[in-house]
Amino acid sequence: MKFSIKAGKLQPNTAAAALFVCTDACPCGQNGVDEVVAALCAQTAADEQRFVGSQVWHNGSLQALAVLRLQDTDYAAVQKAVAEAAVWAAKQPQLAVDVSALDAAAAATVVEVLTIALAQAGYRFDGLKKEAKPAALAEAVFYSGEHALQAALNVAEATVYGMDICKNLGNAPGNVCTPKYLADTARREAEAVGGQAKIMDAEAIQKLGMGSFWSVAKASSEGAYLIELRYNGAADVDAAPVVLVGKGITFDTGGISLKPGEAMDEMKYDMCGAASVIGTFCAAAKLKLPINLVAVVPTCENMPAGNASKPGDVVTSMKGLTIEVLNTDAEGRLILCDALTYAEQFKPCAVIDVATLTGACIIALGHTASGVLGNNQALVDSLLASSRAVNDKAWQLPLFDEYKEQLKSNFADLQNIGGRPAGTITAAVFLSYFTEAYPWAHLDIAGTAWKSGKDKGATGRPVPLLLNYLRSQAQQG
Repeated sequence: MKFSIKAGKLQPNTAAAALFVCTDACPCGQNGVDEVVAALCAQTAADEQRFVGSQVWHNGSLQALAVLRLQDTDYAAVQKAVAEAAVWAAKQPQLAVDVSALDAAAAATVVEVLTIALAQAGYRFDGLKKEAKPAALAEAVFYSGEHALQAALNVAEATVYGMDICKNLGNAPGNVCTPKYLADTARREAEAVGGQAKIMDAEAIQKLGMGSFWSVAKASSEGAYLIELRYNGAADVDAAPVVLVGKGITFDTGGISLKPGEAMDEMKYDMCGAASVIGTFCAAAKLKLPINLVAVVPTCENMPAGNASKPGDVVTSMKGLTIEVLNTDAEGRLILCDALTYAEQFKPCAVIDVATLTGACIIALGHTASGVLGNNQALVDSLLASSRAVNDKAWQLPLFDEYKEQLKSNFADLQNIGGRPAGTITAAVFLSYFTEAYPWAHLDIAGTAWKSGKDKGATGRPVPLLLNYLRSQAQQG
């Protein structure tokens, strides 16, 4: 799908489907447009509808014409308002959008939100089907009036770019998106936007002393990889980077602590933390943000086998802490802890890990908000501010010292589960033992990374949140 900006106002007699966007304070019906647009604008007010579409006869054929009238212009309100318009627009082969009636800030918000919404509506993962059915909409042009909106479009396109990488990786089945496929894709996508990639195999992982990571990976015939991506956009190449760490379990059976068979197919999504980190990295590099950025992804499968870890086994992490593995289905934290130790070498200004870590997060927050925890309140506050800025909802949970009691082991430094109470929190508390050297935050996206049911598929979250955070860090300079 192609997006572009044109100066000036849209004329209703365009060959493309036409969408006029206005507000209650500045309705498009008062801006010298033709009678049909004015009538549609009036209809939105009379019927208390925010979106009204119609068809008019033009040059021997029917032209689709619509008006979207916004009550509020903050990001969340616009996102909600454009949903119906995006469904309508996705059915048109070409779209022309007039935002000239809006002020500059509102126009920029509409361009960003509507571009993402149109791309989402047109997204398809049908490469494995015999007959693919591409979306109807091929091009959208925004008429900007006198506003400079290219920057907003650039952000939107980068967000879509990152979300598409995330969704494509997440939606790929486990026999396609293997650890090697994930590593190869990360390398290809990172290098395409000017980043650098280093891929370490099972032998390198063991030489690094990542005994916790290897305890999960060793039972799979697909191997294991540690992915390191780097982008140096800051003027000072030695400036402390932001490090993103993503859980890359490409399929999770639970290991010896085997999961129930129902809905186990959805465990292909257990690498969505990795997918979102790779997508965000590429989006940031595509925008050429003036920051230094590192992505670290441990990737493997969690499988049962004769050499698989057993409940009660004790393994040694890269940090040297020993871990009693009481449940092999709590494997995400076992691979992340070594990746978080690995991140210390970069002397980061902040580390953010992203993982589909706990079913308990779904019980706590449902499928609306991602869980946020961390050892640095300023970092957590920045992530929450970004979540509000782009309506990619997140909610903070506590990391009180008292929760550490649940991780005490009689036979090792830690145990990998803390029982049913506060499962999301104790998982993050486990990770906190490996993040004492830097500001750190943890995003549990178990409830937000994908949808089930008839709309099953990866969501691309939390790419918008993470990219907004990186943009804010770049602006702070």
